[in-house]
Amino acid sequence: MSQKTKWSQFGTLITVFFFWGFVAASNDILIPVFKKAFDLSQGQSQLVAVAFYVAYTVGSIIYFIISKLIGGDLLNKIGYKNGIAIGLIISALGTLLFYPAANNASFTLMLTGLFIVGLGFSLQQIAANPLAIIMGDPKTGSQRLTMAGGVNNFGTTIGPLLVSFAIFGSVASGSTVASIESVKTPYLIVGLAFLLVAVFIKLSSVPNKIDLEHVAEEEAVAGNKILHKSSAFQYPQLVLGMIAIFVYVGVEVSTASNLPAYMEQHLGVPTEKIAPYISLYWASLMIGRWTGAVGAFDVSKGMKQVLNFLMPYLAFGVFLIVNSIAQHDVTQFFVYGFVIAVMIIGDILSKGNPARMLLIFSSLGIVALMIGMFSSGMVSAYGFISVGLFCSTLWPCIFTLAVAGLGKNTGQGSSLLIMMIMGGGIISYLQGVLADKIGIQFSYIVGVACFAYLTFYAIKAKAALKVQGIDYDALNAEGGH
Repeated sequence: MSQKTKWSQFGTLITVFFFWGFVAASNDILIPVFKKAFDLSQGQSQLVAVAFYVAYTVGSIIYFIISKLIGGDLLNKIGYKNGIAIGLIISALGTLLFYPAANNASFTLMLTGLFIVGLGFSLQQIAANPLAIIMGDPKTGSQRLTMAGGVNNFGTTIGPLLVSFAIFGSVASGSTVASIESVKTPYLIVGLAFLLVAVFIKLSSVPNKIDLEHVAEEEAVAGNKILHKSSAFQYPQLVLGMIAIFVYVGVEVSTASNLPAYMEQHLGVPTEKIAPYISLYWASLMIGRWTGAVGAFDVSKGMKQVLNFLMPYLAFGVFLIVNSIAQHDVTQFFVYGFVIAVMIIGDILSKGNPARMLLIFSSLGIVALMIGMFSSGMVSAYGFISVGLFCSTLWPCIFTLAVAGLGKNTGQGSSLLIMMIMGGGIISYLQGVLADKIGIQFSYIVGVACFAYLTFYAIKAKAALKVQGIDYDALNAEGGH
């Protein structure tokens, strides 16, 4: 019997996904501002990404240690909904540090504030990702996670524009001291929003407890093959998936966080004009995720085919409208519609299978980076920006494959995957350091290596799951997509 998606609960849950995106993409605006204000090298400027993303790892390690000390999964003890609310409060405390950091023009305090925001996000992520998967039929779990990602990327699309306006809109002279001063207001507003959402989530119907054993049984085609292991580390799909999350978040974040320097050096785009390009990169993730989410809708097969074409261009329309309102020239971006068509073809070929989608999109990511590295002008810029399209559905693909069949170990597995989000900071930093040595354009070879591993994981995870009785080709045939 197929479960219907619990839309009211799911609608409440995805508010936190919006904020993760808003703050993560806004960091890309902070990087060039801090680079100028504090006179940093490209490598040093990437410490913004390092502080934010390594916080996820530290948060997950703390979660892991507490779970061990109390002799059981922390979220099973305190509840999933309560975990999200506590995480939001921690993030709100981090935004408060932006006030003294801006007043004292302290790079260290800024990084500390971002670190605490990321710490709160790690607890939210550990709780929210499994919740999104179980709020309905497990067969459409990855599509629901994709839909949540689409909301996340609405945040990433408008975040850079609002933060850029807050920083540059009020400063006619472009004075770097004033720019640092004007960073504090948007982040204090975001902190207040975190507290309001914490109350909203706490009072909502989002479940506090989830039956993960039941989910594992439903995932398996052959229930007798379910592996009841004592530790999440005993599942090969999870261990290899941890590396996959590390390199996936790495390529997604480093492509964007090094983009302002590339646009400035090779296309002469000044820092205050960079927002629409960063916005398009993150909008590309929204475009791909809105497309990938179609499978979670309870509609006919014919309607799903229509939506496969409609949703990406609807998302692209959101980007164009938001940037038009922000008074940016969007006519230069119309040609991007052809790049979106390539992503739609890849999505259709994947047939809703997470392993196949991971293989196709990672291969397209390699092609996009190669075009960016070996061409010039807007063609190369679109090559790098389109990486967003091909990263768009990789998180839910990897997450779904990695936690499939884990049962009671799902909470532990989820925290281990969130731990690996630190790849966003470490790989950005590595690319920044490499850029200082070989030039920004060819530093994108780092991303090519990341996508190469993801193609390997797509093949290995499918094989590992088949041994455990989980076959996504069979599941998708049953699920009707």
